[in-house]
Amino acid sequence: MIGLTFWLAAGMVAYTYAGYPLLMAALSRLRRPPADHPEHLPPLTLVIAAFNEEAVIGQKLEQSLALDYPPERLQIILAADGSDDGTVAIASAYADRGVLVLHRPERAGKLAAMSRAVEAATGDIVVFSDANNRYDQAALREMAGPFASPDVGAVSGRKVVMDEDALGYSEGLYWRYESAIKRWETRFGSTVGVNGEIIAVRRNLFAAAPPGIINDDTWLARLVLRAGYRIAYAERAVSIERVSADASAEQERRSRMVAGQIQVLLHAGRELPWRRPVITWQLISHKLLRPLVPLWMAVCLAAAVLSLFLPGNGRGIGAVAALASPWNIAAVASQAVFYGLAAVGERVRGPLAGIAYLPRFLWDSNVAAVRGMARLLSGRQSVLWDRVARRQEPAA
Repeated sequence: MIGLTFWLAAGMVAYTYAGYPLLMAALSRLRRPPADHPEHLPPLTLVIAAFNEEAVIGQKLEQSLALDYPPERLQIILAADGSDDGTVAIASAYADRGVLVLHRPERAGKLAAMSRAVEAATGDIVVFSDANNRYDQAALREMAGPFASPDVGAVSGRKVVMDEDALGYSEGLYWRYESAIKRWETRFGSTVGVNGEIIAVRRNLFAAAPPGIINDDTWLARLVLRAGYRIAYAERAVSIERVSADASAEQERRSRMVAGQIQVLLHAGRELPWRRPVITWQLISHKLLRPLVPLWMAVCLAAAVLSLFLPGNGRGIGAVAALASPWNIAAVASQAVFYGLAAVGERVRGPLAGIAYLPRFLWDSNVAAVRGMARLLSGRQSVLWDRVARRQEPAA
């Protein structure tokens, strides 16, 4: 029984991190590669949500105004939610260059700010961005192209993290891993993962979120998929940002993200598009199983340790399945190595620092998942978002 428990838990971890991506890579090869989209330049509104971003908002607006998209087809809205620094004053100086500033002194959350902006939007397509990221010059064109297909309801761009140290390397590697999955999903039919700082949605599909929704990107994906549309991944639409200031800041960001995923999981009966079973399978595999990985890892460790106290040893598949000696020793040893590297990975320096930090990055991600789950279940996760400090960013 202990052996079966161990292998079931290990199998869930393996499926979540590797099995589903490999299966999606194989299934995507059964479909023809998507053809390049014809040039498609619909009226577009760029919405920048901001809370106390005076350190970066001027640079963000300058960069947005310089993007490669016909100016007569581009509207830019700065949606400030409860900002009490210089964000609104700085942004208002761009009014004569066409930037519409919407400011609400009372904080209501990012989704509320986005909803206010959509009400004022004139574009057929609305692109949502944060204030602390920078778009590649052609990002808007690349996101607009897939909307030439009438069954595409949303387009997600690619997030790139600047590799500045071991944390940056690990986070950047994670986003490259995510990019591959989204690319395969799109070729298979539709991706289910989106990046909230670079996502475009048909304006007529947007709906204001009910109170209590945590993740804006999860909400947008849900709207599109439940309406029967596809989500395309535009890999050449790039959003660049710096790594979080430190591991604790990154853990805080991930805790909020996981809380939003658990929120969907707890309300799966009404949140998932059950009439689209393939999409539902993708959502469960890509998004909803990941917050449960810490639980499966804890089961793996407990089962491996308990197996050391059971009599018996042997060879062959039976011994492996029962986790008999020496397989139980190997199971404990492999986990000890992983957790040992997680404990020291942050202190490794030199050429191998990035690779050595990976177990620590996974450990921190799983700790963040547990924190996010605890916050949601205890009712302590607010819908308001706090600005996460980024490396080499001026203090706000």
